[in-house]
This record gives sequence, C-alpha cells and structure tokens, in this order.
Amino acid sequence: MSDDLEILLTNDDGIDSTGIRALHDALSEHANVTVVAPADDRSACGRSLSHEVQVDERELGYAVHGTPADCVVAGLAELGPFPDLVVAGCNKGANLGEYVLGRSGTISAAVEAAFFDVPAIATSLYVPVDDTPFQEIDVTADEYAEAARVTSYFAEHALEAGVFEHAAYLNINVPLPDGEPAPIEITQPSKRYEMDAERDGAHVTLHDRVWDDMDPDSLPDAAGTDRRAVVEGRISVSPLTAPHSTNHHEVLTELADGYLETVASGDR
Repeated sequence: MSDDLEILLTNDDGIDSTGIRALHDALSEHANVTVVAPADDRSACGRSLSHEVQVDERELGYAVHGTPADCVVAGLAELGPFPDLVVAGCNKGANLGEYVLGRSGTISAAVEAAFFDVPAIATSLYVPVDDTPFQEIDVTADEYAEAARVTSYFAEHALEAGVFEHAAYLNINVPLPDGEPAPIEITQPSKRYEMDAERDGAHVTLHDRVWDDMDPDSLPDAAGTDRRAVVEGRISVSPLTAPHSTNHHEVLTELADGYLETVASGDR
C-alpha cells in the first residue's frame, strides 16, 4: 500500500472493539486511515440510517452515535478525506450467506460505500461457538491477526489489479488462525436459510437455525460457498455487487402491458 492511499475504516461492533483496532493497526502501516465507527455495538442493524447523530472524537478516531451506514455517509461526506477504499470490520463473528447481506451492519457499511461509488471490503472472523453465549466469547487481538493480514493484502493489491471493476465490494470471512496462513477461496454466498418462529401467548420468539449445524462432516452447504470454505479452514472471499442487478423477463413485460386492459374491464 502507498502512504497516499486513503482508507475509511468502520465497523458495527463499536469503535472500542478489538477487531477494529486490529485492522486499524495493520492498515495504518502503509495507508492513511480515518476511523469513523459507531460509539457502541450496532450489530445486525442493516443499512438503518439516522437523520442526525452525535459525533465524539476518540483516541482511534470519530465515534458516531449511530449505525455503520451513518458512519459511512458522515465519513465520506464530512468527517474525513474522501477515501480510495472503505473497510468495514473486523467483525466478531462470521457474515455468511445471502440472508445476512441485508442484516449485517458490517456488510451494510460496504454496501453504503458502493452507492458512493467507493470500493469496499467487509471482513469478519468466524468464531465457532459451543454452549457459551456468543456475547461472552472473548476474541483476542492475536486471533484477528489472519483477518488483518488478508484485509491488508486486498487493500494493497485489489484496486490496482482492477478487482473493483467487476465487484462493488468484497465480503471476506476468515477462520480463526491455527498457526499457518489459510488459503483463500473465491466463493459465492450460501443460499441456506433456516428461520422459524414460535408463539407463546403475546410473544413470538424468532429462531435463527442457520448456525445450528457447522460440523464440517455434516454441513449442508455446497462446495464453492462461503460457509463451506470457512468451516473447512479456508478464507472466503465473495465478490459482490451493489446495487443489485435486476432480472428483466418478457413475462413481466406482458403482465405490465395487460394492467390497463384489466382495469378497464373492471376486473380490478
């Protein structure tokens, strides 16, 4: 990376998280990094935007009392120099599959950047869970080392290589380090979706069962998907687009053409 490379760094775990510090330290070795991140944990908030947010100056950068999308808009439009690249992360916990693309604050920051025509990288760390509540799992700075290294690699090389001529952003998911650098696999988001709900009187509890089975021997996700790659110990890199393209088909055109005729006939 050149010292002239400008990077806007954000996340959704909050400006005080270990993951954003790990990325900041790695990226700052070879680039100018401006941090604009939520003042507290805003995980799974998607692309929610605020009308007005308070901004505090912290040791690492700007703490925005808002969402990751707020941070990107404020950072690009006002708080920092206009960057060459937006980096979001490193998230504690993986962001895998199509269904997280609209939920994850980490990925939503990258999507927000794409609407500004700024390339972006969203990086997340896959943290296997057992019976310990996820919020109580402590991830150390050393465990973010692989994620920081691979993010720095793509930040250094992807722009010049022309990667972002074909992708708006990269969704990178990294397994916990095991002593050796993990190989990279170019993947597509898994289509797996297993949400359900259970009613108890006036309350409905929503269950996300996608994470129930992450055993490599029984994982239902196909080869080439992000979930399969990460569970088997590889770094998943999914090149994605935003805004999403449309799928135009003549059947829809025919249906639209029949609208006024249907109204005139009194069927609607």
